[in-house]
Amino acid sequence: MKTRKLQSLFLGLGILAATGLSSCGSAEKAVTTKAQGEELIEVYCTGSDYQSDKNYFRASAIGESLDQMVSKKKAGTNARAELATLIQSTVKGTIDNYVNSTELNNVEQVEERFEGLTREVINQQLNNIKVICEKQTRTGENKYKTYIALEMSAKDLEEAINQKLSQDDKLKVDYDYEKYKATFDAEMQKLENEQRGF
Repeated sequence: MKTRKLQSLFLGLGILAATGLSSCGSAEKAVTTKAQGEELIEVYCTGSDYQSDKNYFRASAIGESLDQMVSKKKAGTNARAELATLIQSTVKGTIDNYVNSTELNNVEQVEERFEGLTREVINQQLNNIKVICEKQTRTGENKYKTYIALEMSAKDLEEAINQKLSQDDKLKVDYDYEKYKATFDAEMQKLENEQRGF
């Protein structure tokens, strides 16, 4: 009698377990099913590892062409342009905040001088960028698609700007490196926060 009750109990538990597992499976299927009319695509060389932070300027881009090398060149040019825009914007913010926080005569002229010198440095430093990700695919239309991410050190840029500014005869009298560095670092932190969505 006891054996029969135990068998019934185990059978009941087995049925419950099987029902539970099958319902878990269907819930899992519901999660992985595509939304109607949508397909998830992977964009290479993007994501948090390829966003600017307080130490590096980073930019990603895509180039597409029937020619493999043209595809690569397009991606590189687009990423370089995005990187340059990001750098110029950050350096402009640094200059504006630095000049406004100092008591200099003829602020407009000083700001113009800063901008001219930093533009030269930025153009030189754009030769020192590093490719941190590059992938190529071929599309259904037989085109090549290149995904690329570039990086430039904020520290290297800041040091190059400092060297240029401290050697300038018109600026070196009023130029305060520590204050400029603190302003630059604050702009880099602001950039990181924007990139991370804070």
